[in-house]
Amino acid sequence: MSTGVPRRANRVRRPAGLCCANEEAENHAMTAPRLHPRRRRTTIVVLAACGAALVLGVAAVAFGPAIYRDVIVGAAPPAPSLSPGAPPAAGASDATAVPLTDLSGSWHASPGSYAGYRVDEVLNGTDVTVVGRTETVTAEIHVDGLAVTDALITVDVASIATDEPARDGYFRDTALRVSEHPTATFRLTEPLRAERAPAAGQTATVEVAGELTVRGVTRAATAEMQSAFDGRTVQVAGSIPITFADYGVEAPNLGFVSVEPEGFVEFLLVLDKVS
Repeated sequence: MSTGVPRRANRVRRPAGLCCANEEAENHAMTAPRLHPRRRRTTIVVLAACGAALVLGVAAVAFGPAIYRDVIVGAAPPAPSLSPGAPPAAGASDATAVPLTDLSGSWHASPGSYAGYRVDEVLNGTDVTVVGRTETVTAEIHVDGLAVTDALITVDVASIATDEPARDGYFRDTALRVSEHPTATFRLTEPLRAERAPAAGQTATVEVAGELTVRGVTRAATAEMQSAFDGRTVQVAGSIPITFADYGVEAPNLGFVSVEPEGFVEFLLVLDKVS
């Protein structure tokens, strides 16, 4: 039933200032340039890298580069080295403890193996050694008599970690682009021959010719390795010098902190015979 009084639509009255602010924000959103998705991702990665470097710079200013290096960060882990166990006793009842007399066959990496990189950052003129490592590493090595005829070491670079997550993010996403190149490899290119069978407990040092593949780029490389045989397993510790630009990797330089253009790929393999 009509009362003769016109009805007004129910409306929520907004404060004039809020209305103007909202209209201004809407106008700005309509006129502001929009970044391409790839540019947005690149911007985020660069900002993350800059943020990590800024943290390092602030710490260096607050505590001094040397104190930051020696006290806050601490000493870098030592380079991989051998620590073979005592040779198993001949004639032991446990078959797994009987020394091997024939090394021919396939050998694979077992727990205790790791790989990674070592590089110096220069922070306000002070060298800070950075070491990244992962235990996600495989090795496929074939031995025929006294010769290593084939060898392939594969490293999951996406799992390499240092003491700083922001640095690791830059390393994975920008430096090595792990979404496109998730692994790095070292492959033997020339057979490695020994003059005599390795004796348990003795260490041998050799240079190994091969190919190093990083970020999808493959180049000839020489690895300096030490190996030791304990009667059942073989330990191999090695390093490969690397110039990052050779693999399309640009070492960051933000003024107060920069990364040296050269470094090392390093690894420790504990090898078990599987066949």
